[in-house]
Formats: sequence, structure tokens, C-alpha cells
Amino acid sequence: MTESVVRVTLLEQSLPDTAVGTVQVRRITLQPDVAGGPHHHNGPVFGSIESGSVFFQVDGGSPTILRAGDVFYEPADTLIDRFDATSEGVTFLGYFLVGPDQAPELTPGPPVVELLPHTEGP
Repeated sequence: MTESVVRVTLLEQSLPDTAVGTVQVRRITLQPDVAGGPHHHNGPVFGSIESGSVFFQVDGGSPTILRAGDVFYEPADTLIDRFDATSEGVTFLGYFLVGPDQAPELTPGPPVVELLPHTEGP
């Protein structure tokens, strides 16, 4: 007998110390060979590939190709080295989580790390 409902966990990601005020869901299409370029987001991004495929790499990690049905996670304030459409292009759903009174942002390049001022001892 076939189960009438089948549940499969594709991704489980903890978000410690994250206050979510808004989740925005977008359907995004990149035409063939469009390179998103290195970038980062102000909140975590979850997504699923609907059609096509994309080259995906996070913060110097192993590059991979995501295809229809695959899911992904982009941590907040972390360099996304690649999210580049392959020769077939890609359409995906992106779930953008941001804090209260924030809007989702994509910023080119790596996040800026602010250094605390150095103070001398007594």
C-alpha cells in the first residue's frame, strides 16, 4: 500500500539568535549564463530550484550545481561566491528572512567586517 502523504525533510537549518520580522518569497529567473556575482544578504535566504540549474558556492566552500527540486541556504552576512545560471538558465523561489522593520537586501561583494577600536590597557 502506498502512503497517502509522504514527508521528506530536504533541509533543516537552525537560526540561533535570529529575530525574524518578515519573510518575503520571490520567484526569480536568471537567463542562461547570467552570473549573479559575489554578493551577500542582510538576512538568511532559503530557496528551491524550480527549473534549470545554477552554479552555487558559499564562502569558499565546495562549488556545486543545483538543479530542479534542489534546495539551498545562504547565511546572512556571508559571501555567496557564485549563484550563476548555467547555459539553461534558472528559475527559483527565494525565501528572504529579515528582522523587524527591515527589507531584504542584496549587496555586491563580501560583507564588511567592522573592527572594534583598539584600546590600550591602564
